[in-house]
Amino acid sequence: MIHSILDNDFYKFTMQNCVVKKFPRAKVRYQFINRGATLFPDGFAIALKRCVAAMSALQLTQEEKEFLAHKCYYLDPTYLDFLAGYRYDSDEVSIRQEGGALHIDLEGYWYRTILWEVPLMALISELYYDLAGKKPLPEKEITSIAREKMKIYEGLKIKVADFGTRRRFSYANHDHIIDTLQEYRGATFIGTSNVHFAMRYNLSPIGTHAHEWFMFHSAKYGFKMATKFSLEHWIDIYRGDLGIALSDTFTTELFFKCFDTKFAKLFDGVRHDSGDPIDFAIRTINHYKSLGIDPASKTIVFSDGLTPDRVEEIAGFCAGKIKISFGIGTNFTNDVGLEPLNIVIKMSEAMPEGQTWIKTVKLSDTPGKYTGDPEMIELCKKVLNIA
Repeated sequence: MIHSILDNDFYKFTMQNCVVKKFPRAKVRYQFINRGATLFPDGFAIALKRCVAAMSALQLTQEEKEFLAHKCYYLDPTYLDFLAGYRYDSDEVSIRQEGGALHIDLEGYWYRTILWEVPLMALISELYYDLAGKKPLPEKEITSIAREKMKIYEGLKIKVADFGTRRRFSYANHDHIIDTLQEYRGATFIGTSNVHFAMRYNLSPIGTHAHEWFMFHSAKYGFKMATKFSLEHWIDIYRGDLGIALSDTFTTELFFKCFDTKFAKLFDGVRHDSGDPIDFAIRTINHYKSLGIDPASKTIVFSDGLTPDRVEEIAGFCAGKIKISFGIGTNFTNDVGLEPLNIVIKMSEAMPEGQTWIKTVKLSDTPGKYTGDPEMIELCKKVLNIA
């Protein structure tokens, strides 16, 4: 079900590169969260353990290494050599099942465990449909659905990318969807977050960083300094490349308080991942204007639960005001006539060098998407003066 070590989201590798250089001794813990309360079939944990153990055989091939060196010039040879020697270690993953409830915990050095989240979620999703006997629509119908969406996006004259690895129906369906989207590459379809498929179809791998980057910084530097140091350290490593900043780890309101003229000029734009997208667009445009920056020179990447109707609404509002693109996930890779799983894996604790285990949280702009220990969430809100 996982065919390559690159069958993962690009931002996992870009963050791993930073972790190797900035925090090589840091340890972290991750936790599986079943938001949809899905009941998993008997024997699921046993089957998942076998899949996880098999991942230890994955390794970077010379061809894959050359692809990264060519497409991603900002990943230096030292990191690529490190990645060539990397192997998944199943001892970092604890899996158990109680009835239909699935429990998964990960623990280890951050530079190692950071690669587990996305392929593990993809495994859980595909294995669930397989063992539960869930049958998708015929392939012709799936193809037709994807094409209809792309015709809409083509008509809107917008750019879209595939962000659908983690909750895909299957590897095979993901491959089929990318192949279908190829018909619209260039003006409309601009790439994928999945590095394996980017290489397979000669596309650009797309992504920068995720919530865990900011969550770890809160454990090391405190909630008030987490966003500032997260952005500073990103700039230290990439020097202006990979310039889309994630905005909602501790709410967008706090993010913009930290996103001063320096950051606003150095970063190409921001990514929206929770809360009302129109409200976010208004706030982003106004923030750039308040700093004397033309919003039309910047980009918002929208990536939160996108459907054609939602995309059309956002595109209509932003037209002529700010550049936009869309990262579409489950609606591309798991629109097969079945209910997608509502699952996440999030960093739950971190142990920066010389410190003890500290619980981490993510607030976002949608209270229902808060993750972490309830007491720590309340402390974070109090420290940051969030209502």
